[in-house]
Amino acid sequence: MTTTQIRHPLNRLLLTGAAGGLGKVLRERLKPFARHIRLSDIANMAPAIDESEEVVPCDLSDKQAVHQLVEGVDAILHFGGVSVERPFEEILGANISGVFHIYEAARKHGVKRVIFASSNHVIGFYKQDQTLDALSPRRPDGYYGLSKSYGEDVASFYFDRYGIETVSIRIGSSFAEPQNRRMMSTWLSFDDLTQLIECSLYTRKSATPWSTACPPTATSGGTTARPHTWVTSPRTPRKFSAPRSKRSRCRPPMTRPWFIRAAPLWRPAHSTTDSLFFMGYARTKESPCKPN
Repeated sequence: MTTTQIRHPLNRLLLTGAAGGLGKVLRERLKPFARHIRLSDIANMAPAIDESEEVVPCDLSDKQAVHQLVEGVDAILHFGGVSVERPFEEILGANISGVFHIYEAARKHGVKRVIFASSNHVIGFYKQDQTLDALSPRRPDGYYGLSKSYGEDVASFYFDRYGIETVSIRIGSSFAEPQNRRMMSTWLSFDDLTQLIECSLYTRKSATPWSTACPPTATSGGTTARPHTWVTSPRTPRKFSAPRSKRSRCRPPMTRPWFIRAAPLWRPAHSTTDSLFFMGYARTKESPCKPN
């Protein structure tokens, strides 16, 4: 992977869910983004490898512990909680109470940006061949999806009331490689996830009518009517990807120079940048996705 040079890294970045599958991947990739990485999970974590890492066990359902965890950080990557469908009682503590504790602690300690790991299960009751964007009504397909939908509502509330910015990433499938045919249309590579987080952390504002990032195989969208930005994982098979048009460029550059070409029965083909303008999501000079 090619890492973009960060001119002004954060002082301290918090990653919850550091013992999970994506948490372990991100732990190795976040060093360019902050001088110190605070890693947290309720499960066992590997010890800190150097002075730049802090390993802090924490139960997200424990309000006081979460407040201590958040104190002194500049931004939060909230990847913690139950990550699969479980009985509601098992999801309640980490995913419902936990996300509230994270945002309330962010408010108390002056943290102004959260990257929230949401899920495609927020829109899981739509048919797989339907074309969706960030404006599509949420239709959770289980208690897990319901908890992520609640997390997006909490993010909206904390922006409206307290000005805390959020980028909610509706992750489909993020593994080293697609593991089956279905995953070819939901896969988000580790490189693209890392770059998406970089864009989410360093864009000037997330509460504006444009997408904060340009992952090459992702359907990305902000919204003009909502107080925070959503980025959804890809729904287009890779075989429909093609070289990006010359007039479409993303800043910072994308990991792979592709743009989305529509699958049969879907909307017409548009480059990533052109699509954002077409949908009305890229109307400011500050957008990281600008045509040349």
